[in-house]
Amino acid sequence: MVGLGNPGPEYRDTRHNVGQRVLDALARTLRASWRRDGSAVVARGQWRGEPVRLIKPIAFMNESGPVVAKALRRVAAGPADLILVYDDIDLPLGTVRFRMKGSHGGHHGVRSVIEALGTQEIKRVKVGIGRPDRKDDVPDHVLTSFERDESPAVDAAVADAAEKVLALLS
Repeated sequence: MVGLGNPGPEYRDTRHNVGQRVLDALARTLRASWRRDGSAVVARGQWRGEPVRLIKPIAFMNESGPVVAKALRRVAAGPADLILVYDDIDLPLGTVRFRMKGSHGGHHGVRSVIEALGTQEIKRVKVGIGRPDRKDDVPDHVLTSFERDESPAVDAAVADAAEKVLALLS
């Protein structure tokens, strides 16, 4: 499982890092701890007796693909084994959806992963972060933290997304 986001404490709680928040929730569920492994932070755990890896690339969103490809090679996995978790501006805040394949839909991090892996056949769990009123506000929107009144919806979405990831594993 790979959670997309941007590295560094200044991005930790931004909308763009909600995929990594989902992986943090999964790490708690699996009682897995994080450690640096090359250009990613990785947690190892088990789900229903099977080994799983949680991977957070240490790369900016738009450059995630090569890090994901390298991390998959390190654990002898391929695109069919991957579940990609990330924010989706086209979904209302707090909505969670999964897809078994498809295009990047304008998401630059997903585009980078698709290009690096050479396939759109990637399972995805998408967490809605809402769209700003003006298109010009999109870059700022994804790099801002959630508002206090949005927290209950975001927390519920993170928990729902974690459950969907585990369901995909099953």
